[in-house]
Amino acid sequence: MKLDLQSEYGKAFKEVLMRVQQALKGSQPGVLPLRMYIAGGAAVHLLTGGRVSADIDAAFSTKVLFDDEISVAYRDLDGRARMLYLDRNYNDTLGLMHENAYADSRKLDVPGIDSNVIEVRVLSPLDLAVTKLSRFGDADRDDIEKLAKMGLIDSVSLRRRAEEALGGYVGNLDSVRASIDIACRLVDAAASQKRRKRSRDAQ
Repeated sequence: MKLDLQSEYGKAFKEVLMRVQQALKGSQPGVLPLRMYIAGGAAVHLLTGGRVSADIDAAFSTKVLFDDEISVAYRDLDGRARMLYLDRNYNDTLGLMHENAYADSRKLDVPGIDSNVIEVRVLSPLDLAVTKLSRFGDADRDDIEKLAKMGLIDSVSLRRRAEEALGGYVGNLDSVRASIDIACRLVDAAASQKRRKRSRDAQ
């Protein structure tokens, strides 16, 4: 995967990564390189080109302490001032995630980012969809539909991956199971809509 540096968001995203890299360069020998795993709305944008998020949800391959907030100002397509920041409160243990999500993530190539310092990776479309199931708000549903409309996920794989992820969690999982059912129906509907459009275009 390559970061789109033509958009203002893409440039701001790169600048955040550059600042993360700079903060890590003073690390003790043997610690680097680190892996940075992108999730949340930022990952949805990188995979689909869809909505942009004000924050970057990211987990690291080891514990990281940043002295200062990392944020970058930029202008959106309408010329309005925006901020993009690294969410230092992101916690990947508070939502649904498959145990192999990081191993199956995709490398993001970013010019200027030294892979000897930091390797940037993005959750796969399937694992990203799984992370949306525990909260499952309107934005999460929209993100899953977007991934499905682009042909990046299917309902059978989503259900299997989500149910495998459930094996590592405790508590009342009924609401998450209900979310899985709804999400799979949304994915099937999006796939059906895509097939109908393809059929109409072919006529």
